[in-house]
Order: sequence, then structure tokens, then C-alpha cells
Amino acid sequence: MKYVLMFADTEQYQKDLATLTDEGRAEAVRQVERWFADHAGKARMGSKLQPAHTATTVRLRGDAEPVITDGPFVEGKEVVSGFCEIDVEDLDEALRMVRSWPACPTVEIRPVETNPAGR
Repeated sequence: MKYVLMFADTEQYQKDLATLTDEGRAEAVRQVERWFADHAGKARMGSKLQPAHTATTVRLRGDAEPVITDGPFVEGKEVVSGFCEIDVEDLDEALRMVRSWPACPTVEIRPVETNPAGR
């Protein structure tokens, strides 16, 4: 079963990262790289996203002109900072993988649509 893991940073997590030394940040990156290496057979494509302030949001309003704004689509204390797709047996296996995630404190696990409507 395919899932997308969405990694969400919090304001506190960002503050904690900012207090790390260069070596501390490098170690944090190495931990994430090790996690991906440990799960290389199941974790597929993924990327780190640029900060939320770089986002552009388009709100579609039927036949009216879309509203385009700078910034993320919602105000919040958690902002999606990266993602990857995994291919595992079931949600339990995805949960086992996520329990060892070494970085940001929130991971949303969402199933990939396997039979999109109209296809």
C-alpha cells in the first residue's frame, strides 16, 4: 500500500534547530539521511520543501478569478516541510517506520488514492 508521509515542523522545532551548533545541525541531517537509508527499500521519492513563506496559494472560486496570495494556505503552528512516498504492507508498517523518524515532531501519514475517480 502506498502512503505519503508529510513531515511538519513546529515553531518550537525551528527554534530548537536554530540553537544547534553547525555540527549539531550536521548530525541532525545525518540522522535523517540514516533514516532514509534504513528504509531505502520502502521509501520512494521525497523532498525537503522551502520555508512556508516562499509558498504561493491559489484559492479557486468557481467561475470567479482565483485569489492568489503569498504564503501558505493556512495559518498554523505546524507547516509541512517535506514529504516522501512509501510502499509498505499496511498502516501498521507505516506507523512502525514513522516511530523512528528523527527530525520534525509531526508526521502525517496519508494513503495514496489507488483508483482516482473518473480514471
